[in-house]
Amino acid sequence: MATPSTDALREALRGIKDPASGRDIVSAGLVEGIQLRDGLVQVTLVTDRAHAAAMEPVRRAAEALLMRQDGVTNATAILTAHKGPSPTSAPAARQGNPPPPGAGPGHAPGHGHSHGPAPGGKAPLLLPDVKAIVAVASGKGGVGKSTVAVNLAVSLAKQGHRTGLLDADIYGPSLPRMLGVHRKPEVRDDKMIPLQAWGLSCMSIGFLVDEETPMIWRGPMVMGALEQMMGQVSWGALDVLVVDMPPGTGDAQLTMAQRVSLTGAVIVSTPQDIALLDARRGVKMFEKTMVPVLGLVENMSFFCCPACGHRTEIFGHGGAREEAARLGIEFLGEIPLLLDIRTASDAGTPIAAQSPDSEAAKAYDALARRVWDKVLKPVAAGPRIVIE
Repeated sequence: MATPSTDALREALRGIKDPASGRDIVSAGLVEGIQLRDGLVQVTLVTDRAHAAAMEPVRRAAEALLMRQDGVTNATAILTAHKGPSPTSAPAARQGNPPPPGAGPGHAPGHGHSHGPAPGGKAPLLLPDVKAIVAVASGKGGVGKSTVAVNLAVSLAKQGHRTGLLDADIYGPSLPRMLGVHRKPEVRDDKMIPLQAWGLSCMSIGFLVDEETPMIWRGPMVMGALEQMMGQVSWGALDVLVVDMPPGTGDAQLTMAQRVSLTGAVIVSTPQDIALLDARRGVKMFEKTMVPVLGLVENMSFFCCPACGHRTEIFGHGGAREEAARLGIEFLGEIPLLLDIRTASDAGTPIAAQSPDSEAAKAYDALARRVWDKVLKPVAAGPRIVIE
């Protein structure tokens, strides 16, 4: 089946009326952009906060119309707010500028989850019913961040907290494999229902596409997909949402910092200098966006031979502890390098659930308890002064 062109999709959208002007949404200047890749379509509709509720039926109609087009396998329509004193003017509507990094309101831990318009004309923050949002991040890939995020979330759930897990890595989603979940979420009342696994409410772009499908998307589509997984998913009331961030300091990190009130970030690193250098960038990025850094975790801290018990520090040891002290943040603990952690993750059975009495599960349990303590008593954001 041939993939439609963006021009053809734009022409099809002329069949939807703008309730305010009576014109079609294309002529009214409400269609800011159309992204098309391998049958996946995302259309961005411009509105202002005062008219967002009236535009919701338009958004749903746009999605339904696009899904009926030949060659379209999945379609999403998102509403975006723009800056400027004249919300109905087409020139302003076409700008669609997001707020600058760190300019979003209410980054104080545990506050700012608002249904209404934010100060200064910014879009309201998403996930208002989630008490705490914890980002698990790293400055680079390959340090086991996703494994830490999954087992941290499972451990929090085992401790009795209503826990969600969001896979924010659009390009490399790993939650389906690590949780052993390979089905699509249901849609009710135009919202996706999170999948349930290991006591968690979970969502990942990997639940919506084939495991081997590459997400060759530009930044706006990535940010739109991430916003959809936060704002168009029925997360419900949660005590804590753990967010598995993609590696680096790019679009996804800025979207999270601007669109939700992050309680704090957990930075994952291995002990060697090159990984710590990238972890340092991650810490600085969250500080610049006024997101508190809860602490640093040393993953793959040491290896013990399962046959003889001999301990080997393959990547060095203690580097994350020293770096945390240098940066003035808390060292949250060590996670050993164990074969069982890898095999459990590959099998879709997180070791925190599969073997709760194992050394690895106890390490994740201790990490979860410390993170929860810090969520209850949030650290302050901003620069830290260390006196030696």
